[in-house]
Amino acid sequence: MENQYESNADGGTFGSKSNFLVVMVMILGVFAAILNETLLSVALSKIMGDLAISPGSAQWLTTGYLLVIGMLIPVTAFLIQRFTTRSLFLSAMCVFTAGTFVAAIAPGFALLFIGRVLQAAGTGVLFPLLTNVVFATVSIEKRGSAMGMIGIVITFAPAIGPTLSGIIVEHFSWRVLFYSVLPVALFVIVFAFLKLKNVTETSKPKIDAVSLLLSTVGFGGIVYGFSSAGEGHGGWSSNGVLIPIATGIVSLGLFIWRQLTVSEPLLDLRTFKYSIFRMSTLIMIIVMMAMFSAMLLLPIFLQNALAYSPLKAGLVMLPGGIVMGMMSPITGRLFDKFGAKWLAVIGLALIGHSLWQFAFITLSTSYSMIMVWNTLLMLGISMLMMPVMTNALNELPPPLYPHGTAIISTLQQVAGAIGTALLVTVMTKSSERFLERAAAAKEAAGLQIPAMMAGMKSAFLLAFGLVAIAWTISFFLKRAASPEGDTEGKRVSAH
Repeated sequence: MENQYESNADGGTFGSKSNFLVVMVMILGVFAAILNETLLSVALSKIMGDLAISPGSAQWLTTGYLLVIGMLIPVTAFLIQRFTTRSLFLSAMCVFTAGTFVAAIAPGFALLFIGRVLQAAGTGVLFPLLTNVVFATVSIEKRGSAMGMIGIVITFAPAIGPTLSGIIVEHFSWRVLFYSVLPVALFVIVFAFLKLKNVTETSKPKIDAVSLLLSTVGFGGIVYGFSSAGEGHGGWSSNGVLIPIATGIVSLGLFIWRQLTVSEPLLDLRTFKYSIFRMSTLIMIIVMMAMFSAMLLLPIFLQNALAYSPLKAGLVMLPGGIVMGMMSPITGRLFDKFGAKWLAVIGLALIGHSLWQFAFITLSTSYSMIMVWNTLLMLGISMLMMPVMTNALNELPPPLYPHGTAIISTLQQVAGAIGTALLVTVMTKSSERFLERAAAAKEAAGLQIPAMMAGMKSAFLLAFGLVAIAWTISFFLKRAASPEGDTEGKRVSAH
């Protein structure tokens, strides 16, 4: 077995050439997968027209994608311990690639949705696997830099999704969005087959079928309930909304109880005994709700209210994506030197400022100002996400890395789905109330755009309120100490 901390120019932060190559191959695969989370945001209007579907149905191409990821990720702790890095990565990439192909050729909504589900099934495994590999191969003193390098593509991919989508949809069919990802995915599969080595040790844990069922029903019920309300199926008081949410809450309660009582839990909730992990996870949940809402709502507003083309709406996002990519390695190094607290405080302040400005956009707001506010939003997110996540996982002992990664990833994705559904609901209901008041005053004619602006204001103000809570919590963050027995990090296997 080669020394993990062998010093060489190519290995750098990752300790050895083989570790570096493993991470780079996996980063490229994760980039292609995560890009799909926001690739459809600008294209939804075109898809709705081509496939003759409602906005509520179109929302499921995004919400359903996040929901599947959220339901699958709890299993990743088991998968990472049960299967080798190589076999798990290749399997996930093959499922993702198959889904991309199905979505590209889909003649209608049903097959397009199936393709998105397959994409999500692959994506749900890839990021937790990559994070676990980094924590298994990089010493605690260098993890900020390592996660910063990963953050270049992990944060850059969703940030440039709307821009790429706008450029492609402006000139080509929305199907090109999927066809363009296929060559990258196929290259990653071939390269990984030839070069990818195993860097995590395997065991033979038993999967608890009851826990798996409870987590699936729990997360699925909650997100389905929120999404049904967003589609306008009777509002929040209808059985179609209340029953799934109530079922989800009860199932999650039973899931938590079971994880604390079985000998081999699907997700080891002892991670929440660590205070920094708890606070960091709560902050990331809130930020994910705010981030995905902005990425979904802003392009819709720019196209439908301000009449921007898909390309122009997408280009608003480009500077922010570039800033995220540039800042990730810098914030990684700053984290290694100073810790996560002040990065989180400043980052959340920038996010809050941008959301506040978005809430008060008018028809006279300039294109350049919207671009500046979005860039500040992305800057804040880049300062926050990777440092806070790294700090949370640094507090855990090595055996809990797969579980901590799975828990954070699960809650982030489900928070994104719930946040999207909740804020779309708030926007829709606020717009409806605006039109009802106008109708009562016999002034409803020509007020569709002001009604949308009123709805956007309510949604962004809610997101601002959530971020204000996270900002307050961030002042209590401390730097995670190296867990006992992990003073140097750990190379667990090389077979």
